Parts: sequence; C-alpha cells; structure tokens
Amino acid sequence: MRNAAGQIPLLVAPHHNHVAAARALIEAGADVNAKDQIQDSPYLYAGARGYLDILQMTLAHGADLRSLNRYQGTALIPAAERGHVEAVRLLIQAGVDVNHVNRLGWTALIEAVVLGQGGERHQQVVQALVDAGADVNLPDAQGRTPLALAQAHGYPEIARILRRAGAH
Repeated sequence: MRNAAGQIPLLVAPHHNHVAAARALIEAGADVNAKDQIQDSPYLYAGARGYLDILQMTLAHGADLRSLNRYQGTALIPAAERGHVEAVRLLIQAGVDVNHVNRLGWTALIEAVVLGQGGERHQQVVQALVDAGADVNLPDAQGRTPLALAQAHGYPEIARILRRAGAH
C-alpha cells in the first residue's frame, strides 16, 4: 500500500523516527529498499537523517548499499553533509562506497566540507571518511579539491586532516 507520495508505511515511519513502527513493519516483511516518488527509501532516508536504530534495522534486513537517491548519491553523502557521525561510521562499516560521486559532482567528503559547518561533527566525519580510504584529492565537477574547498570555507582543522592524509 502506498500514499499519494508513493510511500509505503515503512517509509513513513522513518520520517517521524518511529522506531517501534519501523521494527514491526520490517519484521512483517516490509521492503527496506522500496522507493517513493522522489527516490527515497526507508534505508536512504534513515541514513540521511542519522536515525541509527532504523538505519541498523534496514542494513540488517537487506538494504541495497548501492541504492541512490534523487541526486544519484548514496546514503553516505547526505549523512556526511549533515554531520551524522555515527551514521557515517555505520554506513562505512557496512561497505558503502566512500568515493561515490553524485550528479552534482560531489563525494561524501566534498559534501561534508561544502555543506557542513566545519565544526567538531564535520571534522569527525571527514576523519572517518579519510580513515576509510576516501580519495582526498578527488575534485568536484569544477576541479576543486576537498583541501581547496576547506581552505575557501575557512575550515583550518578540516584542511589539516586532509593535508595529513596526503591532500594537495
């Protein structure tokens, strides 16, 4: 059953972070990869919002790690952008590609720099991505590297993390 937005009940539950409802629906066999009209799925939405309990359940029940959102990005990219440190670590551990490039020409690392605020959470996200093997020299669609972007945004700590990892 779907609503007017094409959402199955399991996709509505993460929109409100209703863990018990999500658990019941998943245990009843709801599809963690079912997408709505804007290409969100329970897995992608939980990852993007940093809803760890629901994200863990979707991963344990067959989440497609290669599934892409409307920006052709993985769940890791918006999790990194929003500074959801534990979700980023969980998605990395699950095996999501840390160097996937979305249709905007950005990786999770670039989104953490460009759309983040440079604070502690985003520094931890950048460090987690670097530790997981993110290419610190992979540029965006305009040829700007993560280091150049961090410097342009005035994020010296992120720039230091990137330099230590071999960024130039």
